[in-house]
Amino acid sequence: MTRPGRPRSADLIVLGAEVALLAVAVAVGALLNHQGVRLHADAAPLYASWQPHLGPGTPAALLVAALIVWRGTRWAIDTSWPRLLAVGYLASLLWTLSLALVDGWSAGLTERLTVQAEYLHEVPRVTDVGIMLSGYADRILDFQPDSWSTHAAAHPPGALLFFVWLERVGLGGGTAAGLACVLLGATVSVSVPVTLRALGAEGAARAVWPFLVIFPGAVWVGASADGIFAAVVAAGLALLAVGGRPGVALGGLLLGFALYLSYGFVLVGLLALAVVLLRARDRLGVLLVAATAVAAVVAVFTLAGFWWLDGYHLVARRYYQGWAAERPYGYWVWANLAALLLSAGPVVGPALRRAVVAAASVRAPRPPLGRALRQRIASAGPTVWLPVAATAAVLAADLSGLSKAEVERIWLPFAVWLLVATAHLPLAHRRWWLATQAATALAVNHLLWTVS
Repeated sequence: MTRPGRPRSADLIVLGAEVALLAVAVAVGALLNHQGVRLHADAAPLYASWQPHLGPGTPAALLVAALIVWRGTRWAIDTSWPRLLAVGYLASLLWTLSLALVDGWSAGLTERLTVQAEYLHEVPRVTDVGIMLSGYADRILDFQPDSWSTHAAAHPPGALLFFVWLERVGLGGGTAAGLACVLLGATVSVSVPVTLRALGAEGAARAVWPFLVIFPGAVWVGASADGIFAAVVAAGLALLAVGGRPGVALGGLLLGFALYLSYGFVLVGLLALAVVLLRARDRLGVLLVAATAVAAVVAVFTLAGFWWLDGYHLVARRYYQGWAAERPYGYWVWANLAALLLSAGPVVGPALRRAVVAAASVRAPRPPLGRALRQRIASAGPTVWLPVAATAAVLAADLSGLSKAEVERIWLPFAVWLLVATAHLPLAHRRWWLATQAATALAVNHLLWTVS
């Protein structure tokens, strides 16, 4: 194995810029909180409070971190593909669960989704799914007797519907919901490598694998519904990459359902388009099949009585009936990016820098334009275009003003695709970067009390 070393100066300069951004965001956040500005985030830029602590999950988290930092890169190279995916899922599962249990079984897992603002608060009130869907938009605005609680109001009905389904099959309550977040959220460590391999980049899939296993955002995957959202999006994109027509149709159905998990997932269209364009063949056919499947999901929800655009416009109004009206855009529009650094991990800046350099080094083909564009996309590859698409989605969400704080969990479905850029890191530096990723997650989880 290549001898591990420290990154080059350019990567360290980017890392230094990330640390500076985070330090300024923490300092300015503390100052604004001290002055009484209503950030509604005690540990800004994270939605958390300062509370150093240990817990029963600490030893397991340290063990998983040590193993992946020590042997993760070698395992990614040497392990057979099916076994690599299985080991990755189990390791990601243990990593996520152990981080959740740092806060204890009850506070970290079983009670996380049972508070008044969460979906489970609304599940007992849903006695008829048809009535719930047809009247969903009427209950989005606040200050009325039957208003939805915060999370149910802020999302389309698919998110609440998922937990209603869990309850209907006998998996109701906080424990089942929390475990669902962990079990499904960990599948991202499978879906993203599968996508890369299907797009002709198995070497990149193996390089990215340990960074997905020890993903710092796992702090929020266990347990928040956004972990489930990330899993649905990643699985849908993987099916677009892998599938023949039936698989693509299933992927389209998942991505269509994702539109009813979060309004922001309209931006997943950028990632979906990138996956389709990166396929080796049948791009137009795949696009048509996927779009048809998405349209079918939209039609089902619309016929059931929920029109997505009505919900979106009402959510924008509800958003400014609450904390968003007080959270200053001038702080969060840049502090959000500091929060993302803690969720995606400090490797994301240097990795994106290298991806951009790799894209710039691709020679531009000659006309005709259509063929030139396809050749450039194929030459740069998924390790450039998927992170670029994820970056564009994040920036659009950030500038919209509809993501002020809490993005460390809200942007999980995009953060995992930013990590695809880690394929550009030199082999000799990967252990060092894995250590920084693990240290970030452990520090956040042990110094702060995160909330969902």
